[in-house]
Amino acid sequence: MAFTRICRIDELGTGEALRIDQGDEPIALFNVDGEFHAIQDTCSHEEWSLAEGYLEGDVVVCALHMAKFCVRTGKVCAPPATEAVKVFPVRVEGNEVFVDLAAGAIVP
Repeated sequence: MAFTRICRIDELGTGEALRIDQGDEPIALFNVDGEFHAIQDTCSHEEWSLAEGYLEGDVVVCALHMAKFCVRTGKVCAPPATEAVKVFPVRVEGNEVFVDLAAGAIVP
């Protein structure tokens, strides 16, 4: 696995998201109560950034049509989406957050 440093933990507050435009596709990084999770940024229902949505616990709500995805697993929690989004491994070392952007995607 090739982890890439994305940010410091204090740069992404609880309930916030960050769009990562590195690697093959955009990725959304979320802070869920101090735990960091990375998923495919593009909603599987329509071409929209999930980082622009909002968190309800560990579920991101797409701002376009309100599809919901679990940021831990990538699984769909509410329509209109029917396909899960990819999940990327995240590692925290000290005060730094790293994501495996290269071939790290897991399809649920």
